[in-house]
Amino acid sequence: IELHKFICKDAQHSTLKGRHMETVVRKKRVLLRGRFSTPCPQTRALSLPFLPQLISDGSVVYAEALWDHVTMDDQELGFKAGDVIEVVDATNKEWWWGRIMDSEGWFPASFVRLRVNQDEPIEEYLAHLEETHAGEEDQAGLGLLLGPGLPCKEQMRTNVINEIMSTERDYIKHLKDICEGYIKQCRKRTDMFTEEQLRTIFGNIEEIYRFQRKFLKGLEKKFNKEQPHLSEIGCCFLDHQTDFQIYSEYCNNHPNACVQLSKLMKVNKYVFFFEACRLLQKMIDISLDGFLLTPVQKICKYPLQLAELLKYTNPQHRDYKDVEAALNAMKNVARLINERKRRLENIDKIAQWQSSIEDWEGEDVLSRSSDLIFSGELTKLSQPQAKSQQRMFFLFDHQMVYCKKDLLRRDMLYYKGRMDMDHMEVIDVEDGKEKDFNISVKNALKLRSLAGDEVHLLCAKKPEQKQRWLRAFADERRQVQHDRETGFSLTEVQKKQAMLNACKSHPAGKPKAVTRPYYDFLLRQKHPSLPTALPQQQVFMLAEPKRKTSTFWHNIGRLTPFKK
Repeated sequence: IELHKFICKDAQHSTLKGRHMETVVRKKRVLLRGRFSTPCPQTRALSLPFLPQLISDGSVVYAEALWDHVTMDDQELGFKAGDVIEVVDATNKEWWWGRIMDSEGWFPASFVRLRVNQDEPIEEYLAHLEETHAGEEDQAGLGLLLGPGLPCKEQMRTNVINEIMSTERDYIKHLKDICEGYIKQCRKRTDMFTEEQLRTIFGNIEEIYRFQRKFLKGLEKKFNKEQPHLSEIGCCFLDHQTDFQIYSEYCNNHPNACVQLSKLMKVNKYVFFFEACRLLQKMIDISLDGFLLTPVQKICKYPLQLAELLKYTNPQHRDYKDVEAALNAMKNVARLINERKRRLENIDKIAQWQSSIEDWEGEDVLSRSSDLIFSGELTKLSQPQAKSQQRMFFLFDHQMVYCKKDLLRRDMLYYKGRMDMDHMEVIDVEDGKEKDFNISVKNALKLRSLAGDEVHLLCAKKPEQKQRWLRAFADERRQVQHDRETGFSLTEVQKKQAMLNACKSHPAGKPKAVTRPYYDFLLRQKHPSLPTALPQQQVFMLAEPKRKTSTFWHNIGRLTPFKK
């Protein structure tokens, strides 16, 4: 704040004019940013209370987008990760007004980070600053903030390394407090908690605690206390990149933990018990659900910290390649966690879809599958009958289910069979005479079992639909291979719970409502282009043809006897 006052005082002074004023203000902004150069892009923007004042003083402030922002309103500003946004108004802490080219609008402040230097890239300006002869006061301030005897970029790297080590030690302390302060005490009270309840509330946080202690030991070995900027910690992330996947289970369980915890907190004895645990462990005044959110935030913060570290690591540094690879690895971990979360959210929808299918036979879809790859209507011919049948096909990982539409209620489906995609090969069939079925075909593809005892001919209405199906079959194989490599699978508990929830939505003895269950399911998947923000009723109205308005009542209303 004092530095901010100093800047404003100099900027408004009448004797400072032209380039001299610009140089002084720019140099002191660098001093100011050096003071707040913690490698946490999310919080850095919020830790600048003087930002609105800088903008009002006429300074041009730029921010860099960390994530894509998809607009949900005409007043919002959309952008892609990496875009540079001019911040026009930052008086609101959560939503800022910005400009990109000719577009303006609101955007969330947490989606961006402020540029270290607003006028030019940090590397160029710091090099320029070292070459120029600044005043004694400025040089003294620069030395105070960046440290004696170190070039600016190396000092920046020191700051990032120290920040990583500091936050890692704090995180270990945090996990220890949860495991010893809460879980240990809860296990003593078998009259209040079951082991299943504790597993739901705390997830696998004890496993995370054991891993993080091992990870911190590796970081400490690579940390150079005398010269932190020489530390080579990139390899630590690379050595443990597969171990970080344990966060997937915790993140997926976290919503269930919040639900379970909120139920318990409605009873006073649990409120008092958790508060006693916190006080006994001498933890800060935050509720338990706040403490349990930390692992979710931590796994998201690693890519941000590594991005900052890479920015201030010279390409000639021995750690550069490892940090670059570590950044990509941790991004992949975050992407994998997000993908698994999406898959687990989908299993309830798949179970509900299955419960809406009439005459279902055999095992549940969830027994082998957890993701809908593609769906659509195709004409099916199978040997030996070779009879043409119009069917609705649903391609999941490992299997494809096909159903028949009801003649009158077109939104109702009847189960007709399935194909095991693990033992099928897909063959692109050219237009013309087909040898196996001895018929002329168009836009066709063939599914043949590896044993050769099962052959299905599928025909699409248009060439584009056929190509989309061929891509979908390739996507299904890639998905199966990826799941094998990453070890993704559903637990029996997850499968049973999903089917149980689906049965509750269709109680026994009650007729099923006339709905569009598979349309509702498809609209929530990733392949349709319809906007999911629209209410479902509105979406269906858009998809149906408009009826011609009748003039009968209009004409009746014009007659005099009916006017009164």
